[in-house]
Amino acid sequence: MKITVMLGGASAERDVSLASGARVVAALRANGHAVTPLDPAMGVLSETAFTDLVHDAMKREPPTLAELRRFEKSPLSPILTTLPAVREADVVFLALHGGQGEDGTLQAMLDAAQVRYTGSGHLASALAMDKDLSKTLFRSAGVTTADWLMAPATAEQVSDALSWPVIVKPSKQGSTVGLHKVNGPEELTAAVADAFLYDDEVMIERFIPGRELTVGILGDDALPVGEIIPQHELYDYECKYTAGMAREEFPAKLTSSQRSMVQAQARRAFRALKLAGYARIDFRMMDDGTFYCLEANTLPGMTELSLIPQAAAASGISFPALCERIVQLALQTKGGKS
Repeated sequence: MKITVMLGGASAERDVSLASGARVVAALRANGHAVTPLDPAMGVLSETAFTDLVHDAMKREPPTLAELRRFEKSPLSPILTTLPAVREADVVFLALHGGQGEDGTLQAMLDAAQVRYTGSGHLASALAMDKDLSKTLFRSAGVTTADWLMAPATAEQVSDALSWPVIVKPSKQGSTVGLHKVNGPEELTAAVADAFLYDDEVMIERFIPGRELTVGILGDDALPVGEIIPQHELYDYECKYTAGMAREEFPAKLTSSQRSMVQAQARRAFRALKLAGYARIDFRMMDDGTFYCLEANTLPGMTELSLIPQAAAASGISFPALCERIVQLALQTKGGKS
């Protein structure tokens, strides 16, 4: 098949996307497909440009806002779906993370062009990216999630509604970019201001102590539950993408009833947001055994340290086989998604 892999982009998760995309390109080529790498911020990449771009893509910190603004000025976006690499592809594999690559904008453009692509459709992508809306839908579907407020909120309002500590984060970002744990009222203003640098909406969420768990969904299947044990207090950007900064255990050490419960919650969250193809649903588990759903990731990382590939491996699915399965799930939908 002719497959175009979109990677990079102009979001704060650009480096993660480059690392994900590089692995996906290699895996799909190993599967025998004709694969074209395309960066929405730069266009179709020659082999030399692709090699240079993805070489040592991952860094300990995300790109600076100044660096990202340089990519955001690309004139390519309005004509992206007219490119032969997109129009003539049997399927577009979206290895993008965050921004317009994951929030439904690109998905809507591909729908309009009747181009098949991997992952969820434009409505589901938008719902999952907006943490305020997704948490509302989780609750309506019976998925437990932490209480939250949307900024602006005073320290008094936070104290009354949530108590301390809280998590402050951009409502439509990923990879913990702009995320802060706020231990008291004196830290709130600075944390909110920083989060607003990355999004026009900021969430203030009750902090849930406990174990960090994740459940991958692939088609109709819930993959083995994983537990993340980071070197830092939070599973932050450095811990996610720097070797040795976190330990992941697949399968997580849970009882059979706990495992079934969190997988059922993950499936329910997946359906509540109308997701398709594959996704990763993240949880915290408190000492009393209560699971709190944190968020859904519609285009989860595919790097060497990422969680979906580890979950797939724990169920006997190699990385090339995982990529192939994702492509086949996309092909089951004729001419784009709704």
